[in-house]
Amino acid sequence: MSLLESGFLYLETPETPMHVAGLNLFRLPPRVHQRSFMSRLAEGYCSTTKLRKPFAHRVGHGLLGRFGPLYWEEDPDIDLDYHVRRSALPKPGSYRELFALVSRLHSTLLDRNRPLWEVHLIEGLRDRQFAIYTKLHHATIDGVAGIRITEGGCSPDPDAIAEPSPLSIDAHERFKAARGYGRVADLEPSESDLQKIIEFCKAQFDISLHTLHLIRNYAATWLGLGDGLAVPWRHVPHTMINTKVSGARRFVAQSWSMGRIRAVSRAADVTINDVVLAMCAGALRRYLEEHDELPKHSLRALVPVSVRRENDFDSPVAISYIVADLGTRQEDPIDRLETIIESTRAGKAMLSELSPREASLYATLIQTPLFVASMMGVADWFPPVSTVISNVPGPRQPLYLNGAALQGVYPMSAVFHGFALNITFVSYHDNLDFGIVACRQTVPHVQRLIEYLEQSLAELEAAV
Repeated sequence: MSLLESGFLYLETPETPMHVAGLNLFRLPPRVHQRSFMSRLAEGYCSTTKLRKPFAHRVGHGLLGRFGPLYWEEDPDIDLDYHVRRSALPKPGSYRELFALVSRLHSTLLDRNRPLWEVHLIEGLRDRQFAIYTKLHHATIDGVAGIRITEGGCSPDPDAIAEPSPLSIDAHERFKAARGYGRVADLEPSESDLQKIIEFCKAQFDISLHTLHLIRNYAATWLGLGDGLAVPWRHVPHTMINTKVSGARRFVAQSWSMGRIRAVSRAADVTINDVVLAMCAGALRRYLEEHDELPKHSLRALVPVSVRRENDFDSPVAISYIVADLGTRQEDPIDRLETIIESTRAGKAMLSELSPREASLYATLIQTPLFVASMMGVADWFPPVSTVISNVPGPRQPLYLNGAALQGVYPMSAVFHGFALNITFVSYHDNLDFGIVACRQTVPHVQRLIEYLEQSLAELEAAV
């Protein structure tokens, strides 16, 4: 198991579960009996034990136990009735009741003695809707891999039937084949052990050169010469969202039209991601002003960036990071947007010089002090960043599950000590679907961020 994957497991405590999840919202096909449909869906999930990684693998430990090297081992006796569960809201279930249920589900740890996942089939929603809450440990998956699980289990054909289980090896291979990719071939062995050593040393030398370049960039930034590059800890303010967290979570979600956000993007000649970061910056500024917590220095957001190769369908985690200056000290929305653009362009320019392997190493270098600070209990004293804001590209066309239309793809990420709030958004068809997770105890009235996001977008629309 890589250090990046292991870090999510080492960090986990009862107060800081390190799983992520997706809440997918569906509408039943016409003239289908809901209970029968949900029963067949559950049977489909449990139809085979030949599951793809990570669904058939649990955490293995060496002689040092959970604090030593970790690895993945296949579970010889997987109990699918434990992992696949059904729930029902009192009819007619509202979104508020749905969010309350998944907030509770998201607050509990996954069992380390089993494969680290659960699927909850939730019925009882109004307008013939149902939801699927899929929860996996962050050590097993990142945002892009999670979206591919959704895509692999669904189909653009409303008449298609999902066979076999969407979690099976066969379904995964079929999904890859449909996109023109088979199994990734193993690298052929070198002609001699000496050649292997030469290649290994060459790879390490190349990485060292790039790492030295990164260190120089960081040093320049700390000296005020970084040309817009934002880094952890430098000028990061302490606010109410940089606190120790309890085990309870609060989840809220909302969708926005991609057309509105794309119109701002085109008018301002910036990326959609920069527009959404500006939306989040305006919303967080309003939220902190409401609580008399707006700091002198601007908030900094850790922004995960996928470094997954296009044909990589099997790596559990393939991410790196940049740090975005959210410009929250700026009252004018255009000034905030320009501050965001300067920092994100500098971060992307730095990552563009790295190979995926080097970018993953960089992610480990950035993530390790964050994890150490949280484990030592000082992340809430000296926050390295203010929050985490993630952008996950999703399906561009409507999808169906056994004829049920997929209507929303709402992500749910993790919060931990020093980072009591996480905002993640997924693009799906014509919408951007936002999922906000916060510590229930330390970040009150988090649902107001939904209102503030709308106000922030309207403010940007007016400005451009």
